[in-house]
Amino acid sequence: MAALCAALAGFWLARELDSSGPELASGTWLPRPKPIADFQLTDNEGKPFSLRDLQGKPSLVFFGFTHCPDVCPTTLAKLAQAMKAAAVPNLRVVFVTVDPARDPPNVVGLYVHAFDPSFIGLTGDEKAIDTVATDFGVAVNKVDLPGGDYTMDHSAVIFLLNTHGQVAGIFTPPFDPHRLAEDFGRAASYLPKS
Repeated sequence: MAALCAALAGFWLARELDSSGPELASGTWLPRPKPIADFQLTDNEGKPFSLRDLQGKPSLVFFGFTHCPDVCPTTLAKLAQAMKAAAVPNLRVVFVTVDPARDPPNVVGLYVHAFDPSFIGLTGDEKAIDTVATDFGVAVNKVDLPGGDYTMDHSAVIFLLNTHGQVAGIFTPPFDPHRLAEDFGRAASYLPKS
């Protein structure tokens, strides 16, 4: 009995010591934020966008492509719903294409703004996109299709970045807008101010 009490007390103490972040229903809060290396991409207005632009406001970053038949549009639609419901000040969505050959700035802009006018779309050359995707831990693979067309396989993960431009949380499918909204609200007070 004493051993059981000691084990329970140890579990409770470990849990209390590791309560430095919010309890998320649909994601994982990282014990230590993951830094992101600087990068050079282009936003949907044709302006340069780097790590510095991810700092100062919390961000939700999602990698995808405009020719995506289901996962990307579904995820962006759910993010738009969750953002509206959560109403977290300054939280923004940043979409990074993994298909720069077909997704120049204007195309990415039209695509993301169809979901929400505040969404930011990013593109760049293939090497820059690969570098950013690798740094985030996003797997990307070009898959040739019959007839000369192709599609892009990629990780469907939403990254929550703090105001320092570091990954603080990760959300994986399936995505539920209501649970995401609750989690964004819970996480807001744990994201440092700029």
